[in-house]
Amino acid sequence: QVQLVESGGGLVQPGGSLRLSCVASGSIFAINVMGWYRQAPGKQRELVADISSRGRTNYADSVKGRFTISRDNAKNTMYLQMNSLKPEDTAVYACHVDDIFGRLSWGQGTQVTVSS
Repeated sequence: QVQLVESGGGLVQPGGSLRLSCVASGSIFAINVMGWYRQAPGKQRELVADISSRGRTNYADSVKGRFTISRDNAKNTMYLQMNSLKPEDTAVYACHVDDIFGRLSWGQGTQVTVSS
């Protein structure tokens, strides 16, 4: 199994930027797709972006052009650069791994609050 630890959340004003990090440990060799999900109060969890082991990326329409997902396999770390943040981006962001055996792993989540 893969263990995941996120960091980088916080409070930011509208239009600001944050970078989230997710460090993986454990069965690193088995990691396939890594992704970021978010869940706002009273809403369903949604996929923000994901990235395959070959670097192919996928974004939710609501974040295209503002967020960038990347991964540094040498550091076992995935990033989410979030620019031009909006109040509607406020949520708990969690990283996720889908490994080559079909097992899913989740981080504990980090709060992102966009407010003036």
